[in-house]
Amino acid sequence: MQEEAASTDLSLNTKTVFSSALRFAMSIDTLKSSPELAAAHELKTSAQEQVEFMLSEDEQVRLLVSQEEVKSVVRLGISNVVSRLSSLLLLVLAEEFDVLNTLCDIEWLCKVLPRMELMKDLVFKWADVSNQILVISQNCKLGVKVKLVEVTGKVLEAVGYGVVIVPSRSRACLLKLWLPFIRRLKTLVDAEGSESEYRMDEDLCEFLEGSMVSLVLTLPSNDQAEVFGEWMRGIALEGVKFPDLSEAFEVWCYRSKSAKRRLLEKCDRLATENPLPIDG
Repeated sequence: MQEEAASTDLSLNTKTVFSSALRFAMSIDTLKSSPELAAAHELKTSAQEQVEFMLSEDEQVRLLVSQEEVKSVVRLGISNVVSRLSSLLLLVLAEEFDVLNTLCDIEWLCKVLPRMELMKDLVFKWADVSNQILVISQNCKLGVKVKLVEVTGKVLEAVGYGVVIVPSRSRACLLKLWLPFIRRLKTLVDAEGSESEYRMDEDLCEFLEGSMVSLVLTLPSNDQAEVFGEWMRGIALEGVKFPDLSEAFEVWCYRSKSAKRRLLEKCDRLATENPLPIDG
């Protein structure tokens, strides 16, 4: 009985520590109430490291993340941080540091949420606010836009590689919304030159291309055609070759030709099996 009670106490203590760390890591309780923002940010960073460590090393935590009480804390944090980003982007006088810091929080979530099987909550939330974010981010500084693309890349990766399953309409909407923005940003960043502090380096570009190629291949044929049309217009009118979707385009062409051939063969077979009566 004593061992069982001790085990229960240990489990409750682990749950309390982990839940508290989650709340601090996602700034659920701290940033709004703390007058010492520097101290709050330092506490948040420590809490994020603690959450990562517990998810990796603590067997009890890996069991705790399946509990609805813990999931509700995470979902609250996701909702808060995305709402905070939208609010900051709307503020004309918002500090770039605050916006970038919030984007870093979302980027951190992209790292830990798959371990809790809750990445889908962030993906759906990001899909819901993408249009609004793109509209209000047009006047943001280049550094904010690059960070936005880095975070969006994590979302596109999760959807494109099947980590999160979303309806085809949502997949298509995500790609159609963000593809033009990413292409324009790449052009702007390249125009700044190699001396600029803002860069979309080779690793980031390869990561984005891979995610978008995988994602476009999951779309229905009509949506693929729209994406490829936009992509080719960009090449023809603006000379923008990024991202390179040629591999996905070749697959789409092959599938389209095969589908057309199968349709014609089926029509021929039906016509042979069911000939029209000859009027006599």
